[in-house]
Amino acid sequence: MNYQYHDESIIKSLPDDTVFVFGSNLAGEHTEGAARIAQQFFGAFAGVGRGWSGQSYAIPTLNEHLQQMPLAQIKHYIEDFKIYTQKHPNTTYFITALGCGQAGYQTSEIAPLFRDISSNVIFPESFKPYIEKHAAALFPNLDAKMVQQIFTPEIMLADDYEQALQATTLSAAQRQVALKVLEDRPYPEDRYGRRRDFEIEDILKQVNILFHLTPQSDAWYLFGGSVLALMELYEFNEQDFIALWEGKIEIKHPIKRKHHH
Repeated sequence: MNYQYHDESIIKSLPDDTVFVFGSNLAGEHTEGAARIAQQFFGAFAGVGRGWSGQSYAIPTLNEHLQQMPLAQIKHYIEDFKIYTQKHPNTTYFITALGCGQAGYQTSEIAPLFRDISSNVIFPESFKPYIEKHAAALFPNLDAKMVQQIFTPEIMLADDYEQALQATTLSAAQRQVALKVLEDRPYPEDRYGRRRDFEIEDILKQVNILFHLTPQSDAWYLFGGSVLALMELYEFNEQDFIALWEGKIEIKHPIKRKHHH
């Protein structure tokens, strides 16, 4: 199946035949993230926590008390949504990375629940490895040599990342991952308009022993933002990054880890 993907930047309008699909709570309080966008720009009704309203469709990921729902329950609502897309084949559905914000799930837990949906959907780019059959090839294992080549001032502070990466010994697949990390690094804001400085500072308090950067400098935030982007892409933590850098471990993309098969 050939699906379309979007780059997950904030949008405020869609064609009339396209519906904005967002993660909601059963209380229908649309105050955060994509839910707020849905209410402001796509006609989501306050108090409607599931299903269609205006130019939007709510898939619950939090209960009426705004607490995380079990995955099995979210899966049930996604199955309902799959049926809905089949019954409305002339409508396109613009799906946000629901469940991965306030609900606190990883992309690797939510994205596979959408597999085998009808083709009239546009997925977030981050769902691609879990939807496409051969996407695993796009995500090489991370090793010390790779991260040490990426996390240099020549790459981090380059004007042209593609050109700078050509000068490394990275493979084509490794360069693509590096480019994605450099272009997606969440500083000063991430693609959802959220400020991530505090997270970046917390990360650097732990990993700056590898870089020796001046705190709060431009380089500090650029390096930290890239570490954060890589950690989110491959789903690992600061201790893993240090062990990776020191050559003690390699890190596989979540799609290649056993519990996701």
